[in-house]
Amino acid sequence: MTNLLLFGLGLQEIVVIALIVLLLFGGKKIPELMKGLGKGVKSFKDGMKEIDTDDKEDKEKSE
Repeated sequence: MTNLLLFGLGLQEIVVIALIVLLLFGGKKIPELMKGLGKGVKSFKDGMKEIDTDDKEDKEKSE
C-alpha cells in the first residue's frame, strides 16, 4: 500500500507516463490540454448538480 498513489500506480509509473505525454504533445500543448480537461470536468460536475436538482424537484412534486 506504500507504493499506491493513483489507480494502483506507483511514483515511477506516473513519472514515466508524464514523460511520455510530454514527448508526445510537447510543453506548449500541455497547458491547452489541461485547460480543456478542466472545462470538461467542470461541465460534468455542473451536469451532475443539475441532475440532483431535478431529482429533488421531482420528489417534492410527487409528495
